[in-house]
Amino acid sequence: MDPRPQGVMMAPELTAAEKPPEKHLREAMPAPILETRKLSIFYGRNEAVKKVSMPVPERRITAIIGPSGCGKSTLLRAFNRMNEFIADVSMAGEVLYRGRNLYGKDVDPVEVRARIGMVFQKPNPFPKSIFQNVAWGPHINGLVPRRELPELVERSLNQAGLWGEVKDRLGESGLSLSGGQQQRLCIARALAMQPEIILMDEPASALDPVSTDRIEDLLFELRERYTIVIVTHNMQQAARVSDYTAFMDLGVMLEFGVTDQVFTRPREKRTEDYVTGRFG
Repeated sequence: MDPRPQGVMMAPELTAAEKPPEKHLREAMPAPILETRKLSIFYGRNEAVKKVSMPVPERRITAIIGPSGCGKSTLLRAFNRMNEFIADVSMAGEVLYRGRNLYGKDVDPVEVRARIGMVFQKPNPFPKSIFQNVAWGPHINGLVPRRELPELVERSLNQAGLWGEVKDRLGESGLSLSGGQQQRLCIARALAMQPEIILMDEPASALDPVSTDRIEDLLFELRERYTIVIVTHNMQQAARVSDYTAFMDLGVMLEFGVTDQVFTRPREKRTEDYVTGRFG
């Protein structure tokens, strides 16, 4: 059965820019841990993401860039089924995690969100202690015995670059931390669920320059253990931290490639106009 809502017009045939990345690029990159195939996402009758085919290489940082409203956050949320919390959203196509369709009838979305964590634009600590913010998810999901929670909390906070700042404050509210610390606490909370992939939606856009630098340094450290997909409006940030970059406009993925190539030798004129600041 066609999953598109009734009355929606068929998307046009793929242009050259909408086709999957070239064979030579795919052969040179690590195997994708996550991949979309002709993924379209609809808000009611509005097609916000249009036939996107995109690989996410394992243990690399992939940036998704593009002007506001181009569909990049909608695409990101599709990677761990967060769009299901939004009314009147439907989709066509596939999202594959290690070759398995994440939207298959036998797939538990809770398990998906445990393996593919999410960090949002605005820090959103729970109104609980710093310790409980990190331990709550693993505890209620039975990931580790209760006696191992202190070790897991310490390890997660260390990985998020926060342990040294809060190790004597674990009983204090997570809301008592600064904005940059709260964002790193949210990263620690995601790491405590022991994911393979971390999705980040504008994780530093609400932070000061010093906190932004710390988040960017943290990304380089996390890349050794995790696959990271980051949505950002900050072109300099995307160029600094990512290995691969996808450029989206009006719901279409116009270009995907090695970050250096996308920023210095883009194949598409629209990409060049965006990364050089002519629009956006």
